[in-house]
Amino acid sequence: MKEALKEIILDYQDITLNAGITRHIEMTHVRGKATVCIGVRRCGKSTFMFQRIQKLLDSGVARQNIFYLNFFDDRLHDLEHQGLGVILEAYYALYPEKKNKETVYCFFDEIQVIPDWEPFIDRLLRSENCEVFITGSSAQMLAKDIATQMRGRALSWEMFPFSFKEYLDLKSIEYNEQLSTKKRLLIQKAFEAYWETGGFPEVAELDRPLRIKIHQEYFHAVLFRDLIERHDVSHPKAVSDLARRLIDNIASLYSVNKLTGYLQAIGHKAPKSAVANYLAWFEDAYFLFTVKLFDASLARANTNPKKIYCIDHALVTSVGTGIMVNAGHLLENLVFNALRRLSADIFYYKTRSGKEVDFIMQLPDRSRMLFQVCDSLIDPQTRKRKLNALTEAMRELDLKSATIVTRNDDEIIDTESGGRIEIVPAWRFVLTINQ
Repeated sequence: MKEALKEIILDYQDITLNAGITRHIEMTHVRGKATVCIGVRRCGKSTFMFQRIQKLLDSGVARQNIFYLNFFDDRLHDLEHQGLGVILEAYYALYPEKKNKETVYCFFDEIQVIPDWEPFIDRLLRSENCEVFITGSSAQMLAKDIATQMRGRALSWEMFPFSFKEYLDLKSIEYNEQLSTKKRLLIQKAFEAYWETGGFPEVAELDRPLRIKIHQEYFHAVLFRDLIERHDVSHPKAVSDLARRLIDNIASLYSVNKLTGYLQAIGHKAPKSAVANYLAWFEDAYFLFTVKLFDASLARANTNPKKIYCIDHALVTSVGTGIMVNAGHLLENLVFNALRRLSADIFYYKTRSGKEVDFIMQLPDRSRMLFQVCDSLIDPQTRKRKLNALTEAMRELDLKSATIVTRNDDEIIDTESGGRIEIVPAWRFVLTINQ
């Protein structure tokens, strides 16, 4: 294994780095702590690591002082049995003169696939002159293991598929707040393309048939590698059918009881506890996200129906049947992802009279923001329903401002209670909220 590792280390030191576009993520490395980047498969974590490697090279760090391993590499399969310690043995066999004398920069991609990786990283940070960068596709696994095994020696950061601002960077379209008519039309046209393609970097410039095919491959990879294989699921078809059911009902309410009943109705014997696990694992893989009711009582928040969203709105159209999902649901999913980049504390809200607001987001400073989403406010009844729910929620929560995101509407409304509701088109909303 050591000889194979030496070859792999040298192979990666010899590759041409595909650095891609600069991501809008403030990831600060602290010496003595592992920098951990977590996100869904194919969202750009490996490319981001290559960007960090390139920065080191540009700053004068020798290529031999940097080594990168991707644990999805089939040649590393035996590490599970031999232990991760052989990695250092292989590296220092190549460069014995560097041990304890020069800083070595270690980049480990998708390390969570190897059991007991945490003590190895902990030992690296304690006993070797190393700086460590890690990526993973498992939020809960990495978070739990970092908390229990790493003893404060790691800082974690989330990564998502391209935001619209990053998509504009990909297309070399500059954005600033003062837009000429020509630049605004150019950005609006780019948003329509982003609406079709979504944010996964690999598909951003592909035509529709190939994009759909790759999205479907992502879907199957998440299901089988991040859920079924990782958790040794005994009923894989039940997981697949549940995922498709949820995608077909994106931005809609669900309950574990109803999902269990659905699976049983189509012939699966998955108990309620298994369905609850599947839902947690979807979120763990950054694939599907659950949004609970905003309630001071945790018990009420957990027992009330929840809403489901997907990591990428375009992936929904590539994988789902399209029977239940409409443009309004996709827009709501896009807005959710824009908010999720800012905070994990996102809920839906019900007023005392039962009116629903799509999102209430709580920021780290404990301030709150309300958001409604609607494809169009042209219909008077729809407009009245959305505005009434929002003004009622603002009054109950003592908030003076709120936002309605639409495809094209642009308006400011002053409420009778002295508040202000801003109606904004989606292209502007995702640009301003995800700088």
